[in-house]
Formats: sequence, structure tokens, C-alpha cells
Amino acid sequence: MSIIESFNVGESGLSTHAKRLEVHARNIANIDTPFYARKIPALMAQDDISFSGVLNHMKESVFHTGTIPHTSGKVYFSGVIEDSTPGELQYAPEHPEADENGFIVRSNVNPMVDMADSILSSRAYEASLAVVSVTKAMAQKAIEIGR
Repeated sequence: MSIIESFNVGESGLSTHAKRLEVHARNIANIDTPFYARKIPALMAQDDISFSGVLNHMKESVFHTGTIPHTSGKVYFSGVIEDSTPGELQYAPEHPEADENGFIVRSNVNPMVDMADSILSSRAYEASLAVVSVTKAMAQKAIEIGR
């Protein structure tokens, strides 16, 4: 993997996990918003890194050319999925969006789940930042050696 590819992997991780954090922050901000459905960030890997995908890649690459397969390691934010879990009904006849019986549907956001997910997203962001930092240090050492 080249230095440029390493920077690209770090960059894709940084942008993806920043968007994940935004989704979780939006969920937490809308805990008390009636009819709000929790959003779940959807991520996608650039390469098929499943076991069968790696085996197929090895079958095509290793056994034909003698090289070890290489995946890019990039991850992408592919959008959000609405959580279909129904929110609790709350009796609020004074609310402008209440139904004919005076009930509204509360948000289905569980703050503990979104806080835990945001911590995971934050750690993944930090790991991507570490990839960029290590790659930068390697590039600087290569320049020093080349002088």
C-alpha cells in the first residue's frame, strides 16, 4: 500500500466517522421531539471483505499471478436507516399534532444506545486520525532518508 493510499484510507475513515457522530448527535438532540424516528448510520466498505469475498479474490489473484490480495480498507457513509421501533404513546391532548384520542408518539431514541454508539464512532474517528498521523510520520522519515 502506498503512502497516498494510506492517506486516502485515513481520510475516508475521518469523513465517515464524523458523519456517524453527526447522526448520533442529531438523535440525542431529538430525544424529546414527538414523532421523531431514530436514524441509524449505514456504512459500506469499498471492497468485499467478507470471508467468501477474500477467498474469491485470492482464487483470482494468488493462484493466477502469485500475488497476495490487497484491499483498500476504505469505508464510506452510505446514508441513514430509520429505526422502525415504535415510540411510546403519550397522552397530550393540548399538543397540536395529537391524534383524535389526544395521544402523540414519543421519539424512539434510546439515549444510552446513541451515547454508546457515539463513543464507538469517536474511537473509530481517533483510529482514523492515528492512521493519518502515522502515515504523515512515515512520509516525513522517507523525505529525511532521501536527503
